[in-house]
Formats: sequence, C-alpha cells, structure tokens
Amino acid sequence: MTTDAVPLTGSSFLSEPARLYREMRRDHGSVTRVLLDGGVPAWLVLGYRELHQVTGDPVLFSRDSDLWNQWDSIPGDWPLLPMIGRKQPSILYTVGERHRQRSAMVSDALEATDPFELRRHAERFADELIDAVCTRGEADLIGQYAMLLPVRVLARLYGFSDEEGPGLVTALNDMVDGQERALAGQSHLVTSMTALVADRKAAPGDDVVSRMLANRSGFTDEEVMQDLMVMLAAGHQPTADWIGNSLRLMLTDDRFAASLFGGRHSVAEAMNEVLWEDTPTQNVAGRWASRDTHLGGRHIRAGDLLLLGLQAANSDPQVRTDGASLTGGNNAHFSFGHGEHRCPFPAQEVAEVIARTSIEVVLDRLPDMDLAVPADALTRRPSPWLRGLTELPVRFTPTPALGGDRP
Repeated sequence: MTTDAVPLTGSSFLSEPARLYREMRRDHGSVTRVLLDGGVPAWLVLGYRELHQVTGDPVLFSRDSDLWNQWDSIPGDWPLLPMIGRKQPSILYTVGERHRQRSAMVSDALEATDPFELRRHAERFADELIDAVCTRGEADLIGQYAMLLPVRVLARLYGFSDEEGPGLVTALNDMVDGQERALAGQSHLVTSMTALVADRKAAPGDDVVSRMLANRSGFTDEEVMQDLMVMLAAGHQPTADWIGNSLRLMLTDDRFAASLFGGRHSVAEAMNEVLWEDTPTQNVAGRWASRDTHLGGRHIRAGDLLLLGLQAANSDPQVRTDGASLTGGNNAHFSFGHGEHRCPFPAQEVAEVIARTSIEVVLDRLPDMDLAVPADALTRRPSPWLRGLTELPVRFTPTPALGGDRP
C-alpha cells in the first residue's frame, strides 16, 4: 500500500477518534488505507453505504481469513492475532447455510434464558459490587463495577462458577486490547472454555452451554467451545464499555442531570445515543475480498483485509446530514453489526438487560454521585477495536450496604 495509509494508533486515535474519522473521510474518502500494529496494511470502511455493501455481501467480502494476502509477513507473536487470526472453527469464520445453522444454535441457547432470571442475576451482582464501595463515598465505576459485572452475569448463564469470573475478566481484557498480554489472555480463555464444555458434557445443567451441547446440529465439542469463546468475549467487554460510556454521558451532559437524582426515564435514551455517538465496538476485523473489486472508488485486491468502521459509519455525514444525535429509538446504527454475521438478536437483548440494569442500580444506590475529576481528564483504553474508559472516578454520599436485602 502507498504512503497515504493512516496508522490506527497514536494519541489522536485514542483520544479523539471521531475527529480522526472525519479527517480520514475528508482526505481519503469512504474507504481508507490504514496500517495496523507493525505496519500491517488494511482498509478501513468509513462510509455507511459502503459498510452496508460489505456486510451485505458475504461472498465477495468473506469471513474466511485464509484468503488474507499478508499471512507471509505476519509474525507468530503479532499481538492482533487473537482478533485477526487464522480461520478457527468458530461462528465468526463459518459461512453460508452452515453459518445459519450455527447462528440458530447460539440464538436458541440464549433465547431460552428466562429474562426475569437474567435481570435478577444482573441486579444481584450489581448490588454486590455497589455494596463493596458504597460506604467509602468514592469509587471507580469502570474497574470496580462495569468491568466486573457483565462477565459475572454471563458466567452464571453459561455455567461457570462465580469464582472463575475475575480470571475471565483479566483474560478477556488482555485479549481484546491487543497489547503484549493478548496471546496469554486468549490461552486462558481457551483453557477455561475447554474445561467448561467437558464438565457440562458430563453433567448437563440448565445453562447456555448445556443447551448448545444438547442441540448443536452436528457441531463438534471444539466448535461449541470456540463459539462460547466468541459469545463471552463479544458479550462482556462491549457491554462493560456500553455501561461505562453511558454513565460518562449521563455524568457529563446536562440533558441527563435529572436521571442522576432518582429518575430513570433517560437511561434508554443515553444508552441509544452511546450506540450512535460513542459505540463500544468501534472497528471490527474483518472481511477479506474473495476477488479483485472496487469499493468507495478504491481498487481492492483479492485477499485484502477490510476493517469495518462501525463508529465512522454511524457518523457518516451522508446519512447524518444534520449532525444531530439520533436518539428516541432510532436503531439504524451499525453498533451490533449487519448482515449474516451481525450480533444475534437474543445476544443483543442479553447485553441490553445487563447494561440497563447496571445503570439503574447505580442511579438507585448512588443518586448524588458526581465525577471526581474533570471530564476532560477521563482517558480511554488503548484498543483499535473497542472504545472504553480506563477509569470513571465518582464521589457520592456514603450509604450502608444492602447485604442482599434489596427492597
């Protein structure tokens, strides 16, 4: 690729990605050459219509990573391998009718979850986490709350023990951040999932894993394990960032001030605005061109990697001509993907219940909380894929712990 490629690293990408996406679109168009860690070339699809085209044509823009024309130059210790790896036996890399069968297996296992039970789990774990900090008058709502909650709920739904949650949190965060601990995090996740599948195969229970093993349309234990890894990773970190980004918005935007004093009417609006303006899943890897083609005025070679710029597409001025926030139930964003490989609807529902419940518990328990630092002092994690805060420090009036006795 030529020298007009833009590195997906650096302070501007981490601190002000929206501005960077605007500049990339202005200078390079709706499909931009980019460089990943180590100078690895790819394309970033910024345009809403172009992203719709890519995700809607799984034959031309395939999920088969074996097509990648860069494998000969990728080192074995490349930190982005967990996110852009060789084809694995998971739902991410399955195509066609087999993918539809696999997606149905996952969706059915999640859809069988009792929504009232799901909310009870989310509320109980949220209360436990708030109990741990409510008497102190200060807390970090990322490290002490948002980063711990989704995986605890999902672990319970899948069949993990509560004690395994902290290790899964660390492993998942290491893997998706794409830094030096990425491969170790992936290894921990594989070991944990393999053991869980073996346990549930020997002793089935009322959980997602057991339901997948009982109705898997001929998929192997390895394939089920890989799908569980995808589900846990996709269900935990983006949901944690959805919680954190929504709370940040409510704490820094006067439009949501009333909700911080006992109201809940703006929680759904804040969550939806985050999906448009500050979506947790910023970029997704990826699709690979199955033949030479053109997209957004660019010549795409067979085997080129295309990254899905979900946040950039959400803010495409050709579909957001007034620049206004799209709230009030407009769900035409790309935050859950699109096409054959979009996030299954039952998984979206699970994430929304966990995120909304966690925010409502915070508003109930810490109604007078306020930021403990200036808003412009908040920083983001260094990930090319997910956008989330490193910390969200707040102060509040100390209150007694519930100890399991929620009114």
